[in-house]
Amino acid sequence: MSTLLWLVLGMGALQAGSGVRTVPRVDLERYAGDWFEVARFPNRFQTNCAGDVTARYVRRTDGRIDVTNRCRQADGSFKEAQGVARIVDATTSAKLEVRFAPAFLSFLPFVWGDYWIIGLAPDYSWAVVGSPDREYLWVLSRSRVLATSPYDAAIATAKASGFDITRLVPTNR
Repeated sequence: MSTLLWLVLGMGALQAGSGVRTVPRVDLERYAGDWFEVARFPNRFQTNCAGDVTARYVRRTDGRIDVTNRCRQADGSFKEAQGVARIVDATTSAKLEVRFAPAFLSFLPFVWGDYWIIGLAPDYSWAVVGSPDREYLWVLSRSRVLATSPYDAAIATAKASGFDITRLVPTNR
């Protein structure tokens, strides 16, 4: 078993019985860029996504992050959603909230969704993103395909935070 996986499992043992925990620190400059969805919990806003799911994060001068989510629909066309993320925990930069509703509704708390980075490879090649209520979970990769060992490490991270990994659905390419 790889050293990384042992490290992830060890961290998970420390977190057992506690709430969802984020990674200790995220360099948002390194995190920005393109990500490919590898797997996710089924959710209502991705029901029409048949495959090729991507996310692009771009840092803004005001400290927020522009978010562009894209996926291929069953008919072959692509659907795109534009949003913005704000940092909730400036100490770690691992807790964010994302809004896809129009800006004039941003004062409403329910238009913001939790985006917690709970797992992150040291080289930023993969990430695990979830919500504190464990209803949402995504495994992301910088490449279209994530090798078995890093995928296992990502899944172990989610499981250690109490996510029901049997709900994960692989993303079609």
